[in-house]
Amino acid sequence: MNKTVLVVDDSDFVVQMLCFTLEQEGYTTLAGVDGADALKHFDGKHIDMVITDLNMPNLDGLGLISNIRLQAAYQNIPIVLFDSYHGNDADYLKSTGATALMSKDVMGEQLIPTVKQMIG
Repeated sequence: MNKTVLVVDDSDFVVQMLCFTLEQEGYTTLAGVDGADALKHFDGKHIDMVITDLNMPNLDGLGLISNIRLQAAYQNIPIVLFDSYHGNDADYLKSTGATALMSKDVMGEQLIPTVKQMIG
């Protein structure tokens, strides 16, 4: 069974790019246009990992992570939070509830190695 990755970003281009890249590596993808939209996928579906932007309308990445961590079935799911600001700041990472931080600047190079490291 393919591993499923949920990609969440308010930029359609970013979602398409990330989903395409993941699908080329054999992953199944789901998408959300913001945190509120992404929450619809947490209805018992099997999701192996979440990749989310920080800044989005309706519900931002931090709000999405908080909502996911409150659900017993998904509270240990690996979550990558990407933004343009924090790099690999350990204190910031811990405060977000995310498993890893990724800068948008290096997303193209680090996406697949990071996903493979976290979920195989």
